Amino acid sequence: MLTAADGPAVAFEGVELTYAEMWDRCRRLVGGLRALGVERGDRVAVVAQNSHRYLELYQSVPGAGIVLVPLNHRHAGPELRYALADSGARVLFADRDIGDLPDCVEHVVDAADGHEALLAAAEPADFPQDVAEDDLAGLFYTGGTTGAAKGVMLRHRSLVANAMHLQAVWPFDPETRFLLVAPMFHLAGTLAVLATVWHGARQVVMRAFDPAGLLDLVERERVTATQVVPSMLAAISEEQLARARDVSSLRFLTFGGAPSATETLRRAHRAFADAELMTMYGATETAPLVTAVRHVERRLDTPQARSCGQPLVGVEARIVDPDDRTPVARGEVGEVAVRGPNVMLGYWDKPDQTAAALVDGWYHTGDLGRLDDQGYLYLVDRAKDMIVSGGENVYSTEVEDVLYRHPAVLEAAVFGVPDERWGEAVHAVVVPRAAVAENDLIAHCRESIAGYKVPKRIEIRDEPLPKSGAGKLLKRELRAPYWEGRESMVSGA
Repeated sequence: MLTAADGPAVAFEGVELTYAEMWDRCRRLVGGLRALGVERGDRVAVVAQNSHRYLELYQSVPGAGIVLVPLNHRHAGPELRYALADSGARVLFADRDIGDLPDCVEHVVDAADGHEALLAAAEPADFPQDVAEDDLAGLFYTGGTTGAAKGVMLRHRSLVANAMHLQAVWPFDPETRFLLVAPMFHLAGTLAVLATVWHGARQVVMRAFDPAGLLDLVERERVTATQVVPSMLAAISEEQLARARDVSSLRFLTFGGAPSATETLRRAHRAFADAELMTMYGATETAPLVTAVRHVERRLDTPQARSCGQPLVGVEARIVDPDDRTPVARGEVGEVAVRGPNVMLGYWDKPDQTAAALVDGWYHTGDLGRLDDQGYLYLVDRAKDMIVSGGENVYSTEVEDVLYRHPAVLEAAVFGVPDERWGEAVHAVVVPRAAVAENDLIAHCRESIAGYKVPKRIEIRDEPLPKSGAGKLLKRELRAPYWEGRESMVSGA
């Protein structure tokens, strides 16, 4: 008679592991970390693409009372070195060279061969039984509105609560085969890990997104569910409509990270006629889920197709005045605020920014939206000056900070413009103090920030940028022409 331990836990590029094998590897990973001198509360960072080994880190490190620090492998060296130093990570698992590392990093482990060698040399260790729900589980770095990234402190309670909230809206059972394709450094990538494991179901891991490869995996592994970002949804829909695969096993196709255009949703429904479409909204600070709407395919001719859905069971969301943070009337636009056990503890070593974001237990997202009479949330704009491009968050001020480091730049403004492929594209307007070419500024940006943050286009203007009477940059005036004719300045909404 088969038990859960004998059941398939994970498949990745020809590697298949049962739950018993995963359990042994996770215990050996903890033993290997302890042999390196890692203690409770220490930080262990990872910069790597998706793999079964990443899953082991995600489950073992927090389970051992150690703090996981997943870092964006698309980030440039300076960005990664900042996060490593800020978090004080003692061990780094990496599948790429980052250059000179901060002094806090005592051990660098290759994320593939080094990981296997660590397991082979280690004795299995027991997981402590006294890891508490309010203990820190991970630091998840998100872009900073003042240029510096912030480590979002998520406790065990936040991650477990998110998994429970997810199961209230999304069915899981032992027959679930979940395709993990979104990058695992994002909470969207690990969205369903805990729920899948709790049900003894199977996870199919994809190293990096590729439309044809994803559809091949769905067909070969009989995948039943997956989570993508809108740009991925558009790409796999086009691929499936062009070269039909047998994707009849796919029952749940969910997407989040940014609103999707209604036409994209129609094409997705045609491409995956057997699958239920569901959209979700959230933030790193909320671990990540806040709202969801099921059966989007049934709502394509209703306003709800453009909404982010209703708050999940266990989560509260309200709309407040951005200045005094008091609730506004239903239907009015204001800042989205969230409360629940999924909300972060705060920002690592940033008490002022924590105090500004967390007020009386409510996390103030910086997103502007409204709630309709049925409690459906609609995003209208982003007060944080954030761009969502291909599911990645780009903070305008971070890109502006890099532009201002160029000696020829007098003024700079960065904002998002509609983009058919990525949802939003990073766009910059620069007033120079000396002659400079657009290509030179783009190359300058590439030296300091990840490629997806680099402006797709930089306009060079002679006249000063528009400002208010108080001297504040009127970025909305710069953005407005690009969003003319749309109901909001959020792509797809």
